[in-house]
Amino acid sequence: MSSLLMRGFEVSEFENRTARAQRMMAEKKLDAIFLTTEPNFRYFTGFKSQFWHSPTRPWFVVVPAEGKPIMVIPEIGVSSMKQTWIEDIRSWAAPCPEDDGISLLATTINELPKKFGRIGATLGIESHLRMPNANFSELRQGVSSEFVDIALEMHALRQIKSQAEIAKTREICRITNIGFNKIPGYACIGMTEREICKRFSMNMLAAGADETPFIIAGSGPDAIGEILTGPSDRAMQEGDLLMIDTGAVWDGYFSDFDRNWAFGHASEQTKAAYRATYEATTKGFEAAKPGNTTTDIYNAMWQVLEAAGALGNDVGRIGHGLGMELTERPSNTATDNTLLVPGMVMTLEPGMNYAPGKMMLHEENIVITEDGSEWLSERAEPELIIIK
Repeated sequence: MSSLLMRGFEVSEFENRTARAQRMMAEKKLDAIFLTTEPNFRYFTGFKSQFWHSPTRPWFVVVPAEGKPIMVIPEIGVSSMKQTWIEDIRSWAAPCPEDDGISLLATTINELPKKFGRIGATLGIESHLRMPNANFSELRQGVSSEFVDIALEMHALRQIKSQAEIAKTREICRITNIGFNKIPGYACIGMTEREICKRFSMNMLAAGADETPFIIAGSGPDAIGEILTGPSDRAMQEGDLLMIDTGAVWDGYFSDFDRNWAFGHASEQTKAAYRATYEATTKGFEAAKPGNTTTDIYNAMWQVLEAAGALGNDVGRIGHGLGMELTERPSNTATDNTLLVPGMVMTLEPGMNYAPGKMMLHEENIVITEDGSEWLSERAEPELIIIK
């Protein structure tokens, strides 16, 4: 139960993260890194706030080559930041469009020992700078060092989860399964996607989820055709297939898996597609072990789908990393080839177009262990559930 798990982390968690980052910095010949996005900021500080939903104020964390991280933040956050393990907190009165912390940030970076003249920032793949481009240009002019991309290095650091992080993911998966398992007890013909998903969300919240920010649904006669919109006001009808995919959160960590149901009956073709995606997760799980790669997982799952007559996969990948964000690197694709190591939390997400306009998608959550993998989500039923 969530009440038995500790929220937040021991200080040693942040000390270990910082030490790992500083080893990376030594290898990359960096004097410091500066980070701007909520997941990266929280990773080194433990600071959680709904204020990140506001784009008005920027927040910066500077990790030096030695020592603890330094905060450069709006004054409104100083009191809360003092409750974390951080000691060096520098602030300005924000918002201040004419100089929104940039001169203070530049001074902070310039004061650090300069051995290499290189500062790391997340400038590349699957990352962004949460600050105006003009402000970053001003920062580059004010800092007497070169800025280099560390997007992949930050992804690599966060890919390896501690046991404390894995415990949080395991807990939100447990809660998510409670919500999914209740659906056949109330979903019925005549209910809309939106009505089913609202009740699903409330059940997860009642079971202990902190929030349910990602719930999508798709339905249609004996199939779903797309998975990016919804839930809609479309009402369930006899012979419909319904898929719900969710990312719920407990203490800052996501679950991410889906479930499928049919109302009244389903065709043999649709049942067979469900069995194929279920079997693909089995083969993907078997391939998900240290020493293999994300491409080994992809190949193991795709071989099952291809043998089942898959016409293609519009999703573009069949699984990904999971953690503080709903989707993280790496991706399970034919070319990704990321080496699997213990501590990586992944999704197995085989999907297939099994007929024109008909898609089947199945997803589970796992963690790579020393000798294989462990299921974090409770596996779906091997046969498509028919709601009578």
